[in-house]
Amino acid sequence: TILGETHEEEDEILPRKDYESLDYDRCINDPYLEVLESMDNKKAQRYEAVKWVMVFAIGVCTGLVGLFVDFFVRLFTQLKFRVVQSSVEECTEKGCLALSLLELLGFNLTFVFLASLLVLIQPVAAGSGIPEIKCYLNGVKVPGVVRLRTVVCKAMGVLFSVAGGLFVGKEGPMIHSGAVVGAGLPQFQSISLRKIQFNFPYFRSDRDKRDFVSAGAAAGVAAAFGAPIGGTLFSLEEGSSFWNQGLTWKVLFCSMAATFTLNFFRSGIQFGSWGSFQLPGLLNFGEFKCSESDKKCHLWTAVDLGFFILMGIVGGLLGATFNCLNKRLAKYRMRNVHPKPKLVRVLESLLVSLTTTVVVFVASMVLGECRQMSSTSHSGNDTLSLQGMSEDVNSSIKTFFCPNETYNDMATLFFNPQESAILQLFHQDGTFSPVTLSLFFLLYFLLSCWTYGISVPSGLFVPSLLCGAAFGRLVANLLKSYIGLDHIYSGTFALIGAAAFLGGVVRMTISLTVILIESTNEITYGLPIMITLMVAKWTGDFFNKGIYDIHVNLRGVPLLEWETEVEMDKLRASDVMEPNLTYVYPHTRIQSLVSILRTTVHHAFPVVTENRGNEREFMKGNQLISNNIKFKKSSILTRAGEQRKRSQSMKSYPSSELRNMCDEHIATEEPPEKEDLLQQMLERRYTPYPNLYPDQSPSEEWTMEERFRPLTFHGLILRSQLVTLLVRGVCYSESQSSASQPRLSHAEMSEDYPRYPDIHDLDLTLLNPRMIVDVTPYMNPSPFAVSPNTHVSQVFNLFRTMGLRHLPVVNAVGEIVGIITRHNLTHEFLQARLRQHYQTI
Repeated sequence: TILGETHEEEDEILPRKDYESLDYDRCINDPYLEVLESMDNKKAQRYEAVKWVMVFAIGVCTGLVGLFVDFFVRLFTQLKFRVVQSSVEECTEKGCLALSLLELLGFNLTFVFLASLLVLIQPVAAGSGIPEIKCYLNGVKVPGVVRLRTVVCKAMGVLFSVAGGLFVGKEGPMIHSGAVVGAGLPQFQSISLRKIQFNFPYFRSDRDKRDFVSAGAAAGVAAAFGAPIGGTLFSLEEGSSFWNQGLTWKVLFCSMAATFTLNFFRSGIQFGSWGSFQLPGLLNFGEFKCSESDKKCHLWTAVDLGFFILMGIVGGLLGATFNCLNKRLAKYRMRNVHPKPKLVRVLESLLVSLTTTVVVFVASMVLGECRQMSSTSHSGNDTLSLQGMSEDVNSSIKTFFCPNETYNDMATLFFNPQESAILQLFHQDGTFSPVTLSLFFLLYFLLSCWTYGISVPSGLFVPSLLCGAAFGRLVANLLKSYIGLDHIYSGTFALIGAAAFLGGVVRMTISLTVILIESTNEITYGLPIMITLMVAKWTGDFFNKGIYDIHVNLRGVPLLEWETEVEMDKLRASDVMEPNLTYVYPHTRIQSLVSILRTTVHHAFPVVTENRGNEREFMKGNQLISNNIKFKKSSILTRAGEQRKRSQSMKSYPSSELRNMCDEHIATEEPPEKEDLLQQMLERRYTPYPNLYPDQSPSEEWTMEERFRPLTFHGLILRSQLVTLLVRGVCYSESQSSASQPRLSHAEMSEDYPRYPDIHDLDLTLLNPRMIVDVTPYMNPSPFAVSPNTHVSQVFNLFRTMGLRHLPVVNAVGEIVGIITRHNLTHEFLQARLRQHYQTI
């Protein structure tokens, strides 16, 4: 129903947008509902089999998207670094380093410009996409978030932004890309490619689409980190508000398919050994092990847990600082950049790229230290041991601006892909100097904070991991140099630092723990990673929310948390509901339906009848009102019949008192006087109901009794269904009975899913405004409903766990008194109503 503006936070800078909610409930009567519960066993088995096939296909396609992104990122990055490195080596002797800087700027600015252009084509492709997918799985439909154009711009844009040297990652956009694949592949149609359509009758509902998006998001995590279990837990923890056991198994299967698809092709392409499965994900942390010659070394000890807890606290503080700065930058962009022409966003991206390139080049040339390379192992901190190091780590050593047999430690971190820099910090036996690590951390922290939020596809996982790894490696160096703890393994502290900083930024717990364990392939790291992430989250939550929740709040999305605060139980459903309803009758004229749909933005309408005392007078000469009253009476007779059946079944109950009570006839009571009924309604604080008559608008001449007329609730019908009925001409004339109205099947009603026609595009000349539409076969006659006295916590749990879109509030006699949507359950709205509650006490 009403998706209006919610109460804004004190620091909100722009009015909240209206976001459409997903409809996870069925809204068509059982006789015309051709879904799983009405299928026979063979159709149901076929339905499940097709769903498993779709889940596998989503995993395979997500893995192929990851392969495409990784291949071209490596291609462009290697080409850029090869040209720049040869230019730097040549210009170091000739003194033309400015020319090398211009070449690097040419590459980076070109790539970033292309990434910004793709975002101009599809603005929702900017950023990591995780906040948008989190909103979608929570039940909010963000426009364009799962379209084919989005995944194309996202996948191509992220490879340009990463190759352009920005401090962004490709792992976050992989989650968004997988979700888009999950949303679009089972539909076998696309808005962007209208000519490509198949007659595929399955999965034409928001509920099925939501499940496939959950599987696709998990597959994106699995492909990015080689962590299928972590991907499943990510989709469960950060995404869906509704979950079941069958969905868990399908999501895990989809994640496995994505992981092994990407592993199969990457291993075959890079090593030429097809089927060896040596590269599980886009980001691999490598193997953590001590050198065989160092007997004192241990991956971690019980004493190190104390240092890990302290690192978790510092990581939480750093993450809270990062989120605070990024929030202020986002507000500044919303005030000063987004309202301006789109070219300004492109210029901002180019400015960030220019600044990043200059800082990286100058820092590597001026701030880097030339350190001695050695082919033998040394115990000192001035040499780099090449024993036990992988070929990737060896090949990523950069000698920029340094003489022979030395390497530049700052350039080794800056002039490498971020994944290679992480491996350097995790597995290099030699040490980076504390000064280099400190400067690198500070520069990377500030630049990555500035970068996240510009108009390019950008992830935050890898920059946070790299920044945290530098922090952890700095702690290890200080402990070795100044405290004399020679037993510690620097790679472990780099890993814990990465976990602490990333946990302080994103505030993920279970899923992030499993992702890091699967990425390291070392189960012994489970306890220190878990403790570090918990401490980092608790510390960061003391100051602000996670980075994704911050951006969700800034966009005004009505996201529902897992549960409400305890003090919210002081409120009831009647305190938070929307009492001003716009509704339809079971039999309504086309003229009234068009007027309602064109003058409101509601997404659903209650179907009601009026409780009139003088029904016979209204039935004279008015077929429309007669049909509505007959429907009400038939509904009442049906309920009475069910009550009699219950009473008959209760007669065999051994209690004589209960049997006598059931046998008694209910005496008919005299209806109360109109004044008494009106007074009772006023005391119950009823609110006027607009649009009472199908042919008449609310009038100021109505009496108080007309304004407070009680309405019997019969069901809910969606805006999309009403528009579909009008488009297809489902109606009957007043001279005919409602049985002459054409009937549509569920497949015909959902044929236009997910882009239903709009009422403003309807040609009114083709409609007879005096025709009548019988909405009863298409409404949902048994939606979830609550009493006005229901606690808000119960309302919240029912709304969120069942994936509801509208929740009618119905009193004990079957009269609808209000309706609740997700806007009525947001934190800001509940806080405002709680303040009003305290003021009235």
